[in-house]
Amino acid sequence: MDTLIPTSAELAGDPAVISRAEKLRPVVEAASDEIEDGRRIAPALLDKLHEARLFRLLLPRSIKGDETDPVTFFHVIETIARGDASTAWCLSQAGGCAMTAAYLEPAVAHEMFDDARSVLAWGPGPKARAVEAEGGFRVTGTWAFASGGRHATWLGCHAPIFQADGKPKLGANGRPVERVMLVPSRDVKWTDIWNVVGLRGTASDQFALTDHFVRADHSFSRDFTDPAKERRESGPLYRMSAMTCYEVGFAGVALGIARSALDSFIDTARTKIPRGAKSPIRDSAVVQTGLAQVEIGIRSARAFLLQELATIWKEIGSGADLSLDHRITVRGASTNAIHKAREAVDFAYNAAGATAIFESHPLERRFRDIHTVTQQLQGRLSHFETVGAWMMGADADLTWV
Repeated sequence: MDTLIPTSAELAGDPAVISRAEKLRPVVEAASDEIEDGRRIAPALLDKLHEARLFRLLLPRSIKGDETDPVTFFHVIETIARGDASTAWCLSQAGGCAMTAAYLEPAVAHEMFDDARSVLAWGPGPKARAVEAEGGFRVTGTWAFASGGRHATWLGCHAPIFQADGKPKLGANGRPVERVMLVPSRDVKWTDIWNVVGLRGTASDQFALTDHFVRADHSFSRDFTDPAKERRESGPLYRMSAMTCYEVGFAGVALGIARSALDSFIDTARTKIPRGAKSPIRDSAVVQTGLAQVEIGIRSARAFLLQELATIWKEIGSGADLSLDHRITVRGASTNAIHKAREAVDFAYNAAGATAIFESHPLERRFRDIHTVTQQLQGRLSHFETVGAWMMGADADLTWV
């Protein structure tokens, strides 16, 4: 297939959807201290996010969603992250989770998402199991890092499947079969574990179930190698994987943090005169050079991600399926964006001096937030190894592609 070069409009996304985020950005920024202190999205802001339908961007239209494109999704998440990173992270997580509706029986999808305030969240659960039972599964386990779980209406519980006799259920490839069990959030027991360096407002806490029955139709497979097995929506968005949309969204969080950090730094540099100096920070040749380099770094990383994403989206829209080449490209571009964003924030934090260590200065929180982003799955440096190995035809770990 010939490469389909995206137009400027395709790179820019849907302006009507993005404008909803732009209008909310000052409101998000004004609520950021309350979010940080309460370690939750503030209730009044949560209302505004629902009114703007920002939790429904990747939800199918058939289930009262917007079913927007991933380029637009990136712009929305980046915009909100400029105001508050935790809020943007929760929206990105909820967006990927909402794509679940495309894989469920329509009646179940409507049950979960017809309420305009419906939100699905989940997190990994290494200590979990689902035992086959008549009509469904008996589920026991704990799951953590459930970003946005405290305001979610439904929760996903990823678990390996066991037969009634206790033996693990294996697929045709000999590997354990795993599924995500969907339960109302009121049914789980919460444990507050989210006392962390950054992204405090995501409330990424731990939840648990004990011998809880889940109907078979309230489960689905997150088999990234064959997402079409249970897909019931025909739109191009659902030929993209949720993993790819997570990568794009969380790269948007990182770039939004970097953009606001550099803007804050420039304001500081114009007026701050370091101790013992005679002129503001902005007059330092070292600082001028460093600022230019990190600015170019984040703009280049952002442009590369958007260019590749828009190209892939155009191909998907023309009937192609998401290929391994596509997935490798997005993984590399998103990881690069996250780390270029981290470099920019590190520069701003260091160049601002002691001013940046105070909670009252925006750079203090941005520094903590970006370093929490890089510690998450999406920011692993090992992703570069995967991309490089794939490029050279060597063995590549494709687990998180």
